Amino acid sequence: MTRRSCPCGLPQPYEACCGRYHSGAAAAPTAEALMRSRYCAFVKGDAGYLLRTWHPRTRPGTLELDPGMRWTGLEILGTGGGSAFHSAGTVEFRASYRGGSLHERSSFERVDGAWVYVDGEFPA
Repeated sequence: MTRRSCPCGLPQPYEACCGRYHSGAAAAPTAEALMRSRYCAFVKGDAGYLLRTWHPRTRPGTLELDPGMRWTGLEILGTGGGSAFHSAGTVEFRASYRGGSLHERSSFERVDGAWVYVDGEFPA
């Protein structure tokens, strides 16, 4: 039996990678790990996780995910801050989907010690 790597692009199986964050067994230790887990939540259609990891200041009341959306890959283009020693960070990435891609520079902050997504901008 072949184990597939996590949808976030890292070689570990989903359960050992983003799955442990989705289940609540662990918290993402860096802004990049949270960003990867959020991408994976989009792949899996886990709106609850996306809302739980969104900053209370910018979180929408509800989140409707398109069940027809097929995410096909994630490429990390750059990071700033976001380690265990930081309280804020950015992750620039390209997320591919069937028919196109999304290029975003996301901002993250720590709230009560946990990384959360604040917002994103779309670089030119």
